[in-house]
Amino acid sequence: MKKYLGIVLMALVIAGCTSRVPQTEQPATIEPAVPTPSKPQLPPSESQPLPTPPKIQVPVLDWSAAATPLVGQMVKTDGITRGSILLLNKLKNNTNGSLQTAQATTALYNALASSGQFTMVSREQLGVARQSLGLSEEDSLESRSKAVGLARYVGAQYVLYADASGDAKSPELSMQLMLVQTGEIVWSGNGTVRQQ
Repeated sequence: MKKYLGIVLMALVIAGCTSRVPQTEQPATIEPAVPTPSKPQLPPSESQPLPTPPKIQVPVLDWSAAATPLVGQMVKTDGITRGSILLLNKLKNNTNGSLQTAQATTALYNALASSGQFTMVSREQLGVARQSLGLSEEDSLESRSKAVGLARYVGAQYVLYADASGDAKSPELSMQLMLVQTGEIVWSGNGTVRQQ
């Protein structure tokens, strides 16, 4: 009896599924998009000049006027032997703007060379040493260990760090003279660089 009841129940379920009329929906019509011809954009005519961007004005600073007195103070430091070999690090720009650091480094180099106190590591010798040690020309030797390694390579007894900070129109020039053998800072000084 249970078998018959199960079969009848199954037949009703199957009959109910087939007695339903499927509802068919009309498929949605898709209209193809017709591209509209567009006119190509022409560049602006030659008669209208383009506006010129504003020029960045880098102040012309008198680096030698600031470097010479500082070098004068430095050469009076006790314990510095005349003729010691000095490696000059490139000036580091920590100001709020753009500076001509190459001019500043040149002014420092000239002031140190004219003092007669130091034998300067030449730029050519420095370039060869940098290349030998795998340092690029742009490397400002911010790492003291790199500078000491380079100074030892060229046989320098001292390294001079120079730094410009503050306002780019009138930066503060700071210098530190470091003894290569011990890493001791034997002299430091600072001064303000004025515009020419």
